[in-house]
Amino acid sequence: MQQKIVITGGPGTGKTMIINELINRNHKCMEEVSREITLKARAEGKEQLFLTEPLLFSQLLLEGRINQYLEANKYKEKCVFFDRGIPDVHSYMNFFNATFPDIYIESSDKYRYTHIFLLPPWKEIYTTDNERYETFKESLEIYKHLKNGYKNSGYKVIEVPFGIVTERTNFILNAL
Repeated sequence: MQQKIVITGGPGTGKTMIINELINRNHKCMEEVSREITLKARAEGKEQLFLTEPLLFSQLLLEGRINQYLEANKYKEKCVFFDRGIPDVHSYMNFFNATFPDIYIESSDKYRYTHIFLLPPWKEIYTTDNERYETFKESLEIYKHLKNGYKNSGYKVIEVPFGIVTERTNFILNAL
């Protein structure tokens, strides 16, 4: 049976660096879809889709993450890593105190991952950019919502300790 492994955490916690390290080590990874959605929206003249139309943005994320999950089923690799998972969507909606359709929770229940690795906020590496505008304080709150979102979805959440990228990646691989 294929293992589907989520690497999640608030913005700026090092998820993408770990995903890139896993790719460099020849592991199959599904990269974050939110940047792609953000860039496409910008090209269509919507500068901050996440802020201006959070429900539309979240729906596009949900669809993208479900598609990634289904796509992973086509791969022969024993392990597939995901830069964020389906429960991230409703966790972020909860962070914004926004209402959302039941399909968000239903999708989290239907498409199950085998392992969840959560990266805690790390002030020393936190930066913002054109797609990441949250403050470090907001990153702390998002982290709490992500942890609760996955736990409420019935997952055991494994926290990844601080360290250089190779150490963090080794921690994840050794925990499998």
